[in-house]
Amino acid sequence: MKHITQIHAQIIVKGLFEETLTVGKLIAFCAISLVGGLSYARLIFNQVTEPNLFMWNSLIRGYSNSDSPKEALLQYHQMLGTGRLPNDFTFPFVLKACAFELALAETLAIHVQVIKLGFVSQVYVQNALLHVYAVCGTIDFSRKVFDDIIDKNTVSWNSMIGGYSQMGLCPQALQLFGRMRDSGLYPDEFTFVNLLTVCSQTGNIELGRILHLYIETTGVRTDLFVKNALLDMYAKCGYLATAKMLFDKMPDKNVVTWTSMFSAYANHGLFDLSRQHFDEMAERNVVSWNSMISCYAQHGLCREALDLYAQMQLSTEKPDEVTLVNVLAACSQIGDLVMDMYTKCGSLTIALDLFNQIPIKNVVLWNVMIGAFAMHGLAQDAIDLFEMMKDTGLCPDGITFVGILTACSHGGFLHKGRYYFEAMNPDYGVPHEIEHYACMVDLLGRAGHLQEAVLVIGTMPMKPDAVVWGALLGACRIHGNIEITVQILKQLLELVPYNGGLFVLVSNIFCDMKRWEDVKRVRILMKEKGIRKANALSLIEIDGNIHAFLVEDIRHELSSSIYSMLDGLTHHMRSVGYFLSPSRAFLNE
Repeated sequence: MKHITQIHAQIIVKGLFEETLTVGKLIAFCAISLVGGLSYARLIFNQVTEPNLFMWNSLIRGYSNSDSPKEALLQYHQMLGTGRLPNDFTFPFVLKACAFELALAETLAIHVQVIKLGFVSQVYVQNALLHVYAVCGTIDFSRKVFDDIIDKNTVSWNSMIGGYSQMGLCPQALQLFGRMRDSGLYPDEFTFVNLLTVCSQTGNIELGRILHLYIETTGVRTDLFVKNALLDMYAKCGYLATAKMLFDKMPDKNVVTWTSMFSAYANHGLFDLSRQHFDEMAERNVVSWNSMISCYAQHGLCREALDLYAQMQLSTEKPDEVTLVNVLAACSQIGDLVMDMYTKCGSLTIALDLFNQIPIKNVVLWNVMIGAFAMHGLAQDAIDLFEMMKDTGLCPDGITFVGILTACSHGGFLHKGRYYFEAMNPDYGVPHEIEHYACMVDLLGRAGHLQEAVLVIGTMPMKPDAVVWGALLGACRIHGNIEITVQILKQLLELVPYNGGLFVLVSNIFCDMKRWEDVKRVRILMKEKGIRKANALSLIEIDGNIHAFLVEDIRHELSSSIYSMLDGLTHHMRSVGYFLSPSRAFLNE
């Protein structure tokens, strides 16, 4: 900056400030260069009596690449207010700012200007348009722009394939890739990353292997992003050995590489290996910390999650909103009222008072409160809160819809649940994730619409996980549907071999139907595959300390005294006429 200020001074001293070419280059350098300064560019720009289009474009470009992309839109409108019309260099940067801000209405207005000014045939403008439409969730608009591009380049194809991938529309993405090859264009790094993401989402290991083979045999250039996408694809498809082989072969690993590897181990229940890789990371960012904490919390290892959070606080990495959500999830499972987890621990009145006291609420706070109402069966309260949130101008996200769909499921609001699910993408630009499909399966299943729930699973663009199958199995048990249970069992043997809880649920359904041979068969399968149901954990808080117990647990330092007390209580209950079985007590008649 020292040299820039000196040059600026020389321009003023030598009377060159009226030379628009010289001043324009100075503004452009300050706005765009890494060694420049956007604020200094703005200072110089404000001193120009009549900035030309090059100066405006430089400033807009600088803001679109900065942490304040909204300022690029403000500058664009100021430029229009002066009577200066944009050109084909202006629109890509303005549309980039729209993508960052998810400004769909602004994009539509700019699209109209593009058409009026005759830039609709410029491929770079069209690429920017289809990208921002895809980011905003309006994939049909993207496809319309894409189809209108006469000379599609690789960026055009990649943007459209990437848009389909992000929306979970994997068949469309794969179909488009085939058309891209037929057009004579060759895929590049971005194409492979998008397609491998599709494979990860759908569990399509066959296509993933074909892409891997194509990369290896053609010698196409690949960067770290492609290698990370390959590793992630194999890991999410359950091929841990192949993922580990790729990991070991990679000479350069970044935070994404390490995070993908330890997350893969955690998702398959290998927490020791997962933590080992996490501890070996030379550098961690907030995403890696959040991933490890989330893995612990999602698998019921709440103490480990909170211990890791304590370590994170001692590090240089600052927790963010995602960290908070994961820590609250862990607290909700252990019932720790010391932290602000009143909603999940049953203290809804306190939680609501705290919520109402916060003057400016972000989407995370609304989500926590909506989720709390949903979890406690207050479905209408959750829906009312959702409508209040929209009235504030905040846009719901994927977590919001998990809460509202859960509320509809627990409240039996079948029609409302269908409405919210169908409105997610077109009305709010929120794509359907696997959690939303699980909520819909649960909603339909509880209402007795089991065949419709099966159809929903069949239309999912990704592979069903344990939560989805568990929701359907729970509905099968409620309604005594043995046929669908048998179909699910076949899927479980292939897709979720590590989840013992689902196999136990299948066994319990057969037990309810008194199909004892099937019960025996499931138990044998579990034994042959080494599948075990995770031990149930009970927790109790005494004087601010959380005590955890397993069945027949003797690890607690006071276990002898505790069992002595239980024996005394058991003797007393029998003396007054109660008969105790291993699982429950009831009065003799």
